[in-house]
Amino acid sequence: MLLHIPQVLPPDELQRARAILDAAPWVLGQVTAGRQAALVKDNEQLAQQGEHAKALRALILPALDRNTLFFSAALPRRIVPPLFNRYGGEHASYGKHVDNAIRVNNELGQRVRTDISATLFLANPDDYEGGDLVIDDTFGEKRVKLAAGDMVIYPGTSVHRVEPVTKGHRLACFFWIESMVRSDEQRRLLFDLDTHLTRLRQQHDHDDALVGLTGTYHNLLRMWADV
Repeated sequence: MLLHIPQVLPPDELQRARAILDAAPWVLGQVTAGRQAALVKDNEQLAQQGEHAKALRALILPALDRNTLFFSAALPRRIVPPLFNRYGGEHASYGKHVDNAIRVNNELGQRVRTDISATLFLANPDDYEGGDLVIDDTFGEKRVKLAAGDMVIYPGTSVHRVEPVTKGHRLACFFWIESMVRSDEQRRLLFDLDTHLTRLRQQHDHDDALVGLTGTYHNLLRMWADV
């Protein structure tokens, strides 16, 4: 499932994030790429354990926790600590690649299965030219270039790339999620059911049918989830 999640960061937190990014030092991005991906990766990143990255994570992780759309779609069990990248100038693209199946959360000493990939945009589309995230989907290529503060999630199995940035700088946060529900198909069904239940609750008073459908959702989640 590929999903656009708007306004993960509100304007005030986005402004704070940009101030941190503007003051941060950058290193070459190959340090976090697998052997194959490193051959096509040409961008910059913040040092994973640096103070700037830690300050940004302190903004972004609580924002994810309070975003109900993100929780409904991803059903997160573990999240790899968010990383931050920059495209532009001499380091401006990332060719076709697939993310590693397993990442390590160094802060907790955990291995994390990358069921879902996420990109949170931190620069507005008018700030740079090019830089589209291009995801190979079952229905063809999907091009993603979102407003600052918006996020896209998509299957970790997807082949994807970042088109060359020809002007300005593209700034983003990226990370991976291990879901409580491993199957993308099952997550999609649960997300669809939860979305329709939410709409029904807004349109109808509490009744037995809504209680029953809510029970069906939780029984499916109980059947499929690992926690």
